[in-house]
Amino acid sequence: MEKHVDIAIIGAGAAGLGAAVAAYDHGVRDILILEKKANLGGILNQCIHAGFGLNEYKEELTGPEFLTRLANEVKRRGIEYRTEAFVTSLTPDKVLTYLSPKEGFVKVYAKAVVMAAGSLERTAGAIAVPGDRPKGVMPAGEAQLALNEMGYMVGKKVFILGSGDIGLIMARRLSLEGAKVLAVAEIMPYSNGLLRNKVQCLDDFGIPLLLSHTVGRVIGRERLEAVEIVEVDDKLQPIAGTGKIYECDALILSVGLIPNNGLLNNIGIKQGRAKGSEVDDSLETSVPGIFTAGNVLHIHDLADFALDEGRQAGLSAARFVLGETQNEKCLLDVNVGDGISYVLPEHVDLNGPNEILKLKFRARKPHKQCSVEIKQGDKLLRKIVKLALLPSELEIISIPKKLLENNQQPIVVSVVDKEVDP
Repeated sequence: MEKHVDIAIIGAGAAGLGAAVAAYDHGVRDILILEKKANLGGILNQCIHAGFGLNEYKEELTGPEFLTRLANEVKRRGIEYRTEAFVTSLTPDKVLTYLSPKEGFVKVYAKAVVMAAGSLERTAGAIAVPGDRPKGVMPAGEAQLALNEMGYMVGKKVFILGSGDIGLIMARRLSLEGAKVLAVAEIMPYSNGLLRNKVQCLDDFGIPLLLSHTVGRVIGRERLEAVEIVEVDDKLQPIAGTGKIYECDALILSVGLIPNNGLLNNIGIKQGRAKGSEVDDSLETSVPGIFTAGNVLHIHDLADFALDEGRQAGLSAARFVLGETQNEKCLLDVNVGDGISYVLPEHVDLNGPNEILKLKFRARKPHKQCSVEIKQGDKLLRKIVKLALLPSELEIISIPKKLLENNQQPIVVSVVDKEVDP
């Protein structure tokens, strides 16, 4: 079976649904959304906790409530979508193939593609947890899926490795369901989750956060019996003699997410600093007509941010299909400076239609009383004073593109610590 569409969108989470609505509202009607799961929404379906929609709707919603509003926007416009549609391949010519139990293999010829396939969780194998491989060791997202969507209690005495947001939220969720969460161990000397989640999910429930600690050994053959937790030094190496045994029947891993970017990597699209694709300010990759947004581009703190980014990708895809963009780009590089782990986009098109350059970045480590400086050569474009800057919190700064000069000097984002008087 074959289909011909203007825009194909891979993934129906916040970014994918936002892209579809934005493209439709800009005048493109022939849109196809492909979602591998049985329902629209991606991971939003399993996020039954509140905290969504504060930016978008100015009220606090659960993940399913947030999703329902987005899905209704898609349905009201009559945008075509397929669930249980697993995309198996994509070519630089924007030809993709998906597998569906209802339709079999389907080949789709698109004029533009928006990749919004989300992210994958790091597993015990990915971080090389020492010890055996008993039952009871699982990523936090899988534990959330099992509990919230399937109704399975994953353990009664639980230890959590990693202070990512899903792990913190699962510490609270499991506590509410009657499990004893012994502690959360974090290998870094600071928490990797949002401050509000650390307070609401750990402090409010009396759950210890063990900074500069990790799992030294998993104990158990058939079923997890205990974990040994050890301190680490400033090089993140275990310190001998610091091990402590915690008896538990579940080890939940919240040790990071990886952009699910395999389809784009397979066709030679250059990978960016955030492990997604390298993009310009229209969120277009190095292959014309292929755009990307959401957690497949970089990991977001809030679904609201992913939704906004999806809208930008959908608008850009619509402009591409309608022939509104110039063929000749004038690209300036955007580089990381001191204290920055990554910044997006990697390029800005001076000939592009966007009047505002929206820079998204994360600090490499925590800072207090600092400033963020954005420069092009010696020209200071913007400086923002920050009381605190955390790696766990995505920063977004906007700059009018009219301030940029076409001198081929890159834009550099840096953290400058405040000088302390002796």
